[in-house]
Amino acid sequence: MKYLTYITLFFLVTLAAVSCTERIEIELDESYARLVVDGSITTDTMAHVVMLSSTSSYFYNEPTPRITGAVVTISDGIDTILLTEDTIGGIYRTPDNVYGIPGHTYTLSVKLASPVGGYTDYSASSTLYGVNQLDSISLLFHPEWSNDGFWEVKIYVQEPPTVDFYRFMIYRNDQKITDTIDEWFVTDDKFFNGSYTNGASVAFLEQGSSSEGLNPGDKVTVEVNSIGKQYANFLWEAQAEIRGSNPLFSGPPANVQGNISNGGVGYFAAYSATRSFTLTPEIE
Repeated sequence: MKYLTYITLFFLVTLAAVSCTERIEIELDESYARLVVDGSITTDTMAHVVMLSSTSSYFYNEPTPRITGAVVTISDGIDTILLTEDTIGGIYRTPDNVYGIPGHTYTLSVKLASPVGGYTDYSASSTLYGVNQLDSISLLFHPEWSNDGFWEVKIYVQEPPTVDFYRFMIYRNDQKITDTIDEWFVTDDKFFNGSYTNGASVAFLEQGSSSEGLNPGDKVTVEVNSIGKQYANFLWEAQAEIRGSNPLFSGPPANVQGNISNGGVGYFAAYSATRSFTLTPEIE
């Protein structure tokens, strides 16, 4: 009987394993199109950009459709700026002498030539928060952290006593290293609120990486953006979507919450910027 029990158990386990390999066809329902907004205004004097597109089918094997012919404005309640559409379409720019002012709330208004998602009018608002100017940055090399080592990037700045949220961007010889959203370092100030940072770590660059490695004399720039809580939450949620769930079989993440009205997706952000740079030293 004991051997019969083992054989029966083996048969049941084998049957369960085989049944797990059954092909499952998942029906992906077509959803209605929604407006996608990616835009910002900052304290830099420049042509600020708003990009408009629409969502598409999961099986749409092309770039998402751009939205052309829209009337796009940005206002702080005092002045209203009309954006001009680029010739390639779907990209709208302010004049190149525009800059945001800390403390102002900016509202993006979009009026479409034809409805997307059942609406022609969309809007979003974002408050621009100030940021203290960086005093300096430094680089510290750690040869023991990998075969080729890592550069630790540190900043020195007096952090204000208010509750703030920051994004850190890294440039090498004026070319952005952190050029995708999953590479951005986004954080609050709970560990150094109201204090002098005195060398807070904001990035770690892998020396063996072609995109991150540094040569002596390379110019390394840190850009700090004060982004506000709502935009920080949007970026954290977007990064969680990109990086996937952990553990592997945990539930799906919630939809990323932007600030676009009428069911639009994406974000219109207003933020301040400060920068400092240093030159890469010789590795000792």
